[in-house]
Amino acid sequence: MIDVNDLRKGVTFQSDGNLYRVLEYTHNKPGRGTATIRIKARDIRKGNTLEMTFISGDRVQDVRLDYHNVEYLYRDENFFYFMDMETFEQPAIPKDLAEDYAGFLKENMEVKLTFFGDEPLDIELPTSVDLKVISADASARGNTATGVTKQVITDTGLKVQTPAFVNEGDTIRVDTRTGEYLTRV
Repeated sequence: MIDVNDLRKGVTFQSDGNLYRVLEYTHNKPGRGTATIRIKARDIRKGNTLEMTFISGDRVQDVRLDYHNVEYLYRDENFFYFMDMETFEQPAIPKDLAEDYAGFLKENMEVKLTFFGDEPLDIELPTSVDLKVISADASARGNTATGVTKQVITDTGLKVQTPAFVNEGDTIRVDTRTGEYLTRV
């Protein structure tokens, strides 16, 4: 058990049988009375975000998470499949849990999976990935007075806003945290 005063951004805890990751934390101490702790937390299994309020001195169950280096193999209509680099087991993650990362995952890419016991919960991607542009609109010639951008589609299906000079067949580097174009490779 951990004190709610120790809940900070990124801490994972268990409450009412659900796993939560803290997104925001505020500590409010009025002039009189006890302090209150307000957090915004994400239910790791369901993906929804909610706000919780605790009284100073309350306790929640802390959890131990394991991290495994895995290689992305493939996906089907319901699951994303990975291979553990040490044990060669092949954990599968449900589509709804990994859908946010689908545009960044390429075959044979190494990522880190977060496990709670034997249950895979989350994917940690590298900070950037290199993706090949498969579709790009032609840019208008001479239209360079401002930072002109256009939308391209990569080989993973991700849509990215890029500068006008990026063409079909180019390889671009994309930030996995924001989904923004970084550079042409």
